[in-house]
Amino acid sequence: MDKREQLRTDRCTAAAVTEQLDALEGMTVGELAEKYREVFGVPTRTRNKSYLRKKVKWRIQELAEGGLSPRALAKIEELASLAPVRWRTPLPNDELAVAVAMTPRLDPNRDPRLPPPGTELVRIHNGVEHRVTVLDDGFEYNGERHQTLSKLAKLIAGTPWNGYMFFGLQHRLRPAPSEEACG
Repeated sequence: MDKREQLRTDRCTAAAVTEQLDALEGMTVGELAEKYREVFGVPTRTRNKSYLRKKVKWRIQELAEGGLSPRALAKIEELASLAPVRWRTPLPNDELAVAVAMTPRLDPNRDPRLPPPGTELVRIHNGVEHRVTVLDDGFEYNGERHQTLSKLAKLIAGTPWNGYMFFGLQHRLRPAPSEEACG
């Protein structure tokens, strides 16, 4: 791809993101909550319109441009333990040990789309709720261990699926508009 084609593709992608961000301005709280579920893969617990709009805008941009660099994430983890106590959510003493044990560590060999081990993924398919627990070396579903989310998704849905998409850990980005659409 030459520089002109790349520039045109970049402009089209930027135009598509801008269009999505502009569309958020006219959405109701219910529509923003649904969009939140779409981009984050989990329902929101808030009904604050301004907050929802800001979070959804951030996530759309993150999906289009990429998230924080591994270096930035490592620095955040390094500095988090040094943060003043008043900046952290207080936990009862018996929950503190559990929280420390569940603090995710950046593992370069682990897929960054996966939540920390112990996280429970919930998917409702055909009216049935399915719960999958993330393990260090796979997944647990109905008391059985499985190696991949895609195999679990196929087991649940009966058809091949991308496991990350099936469980809402990855979203398909809208295809870039064609060159004719961008002029």
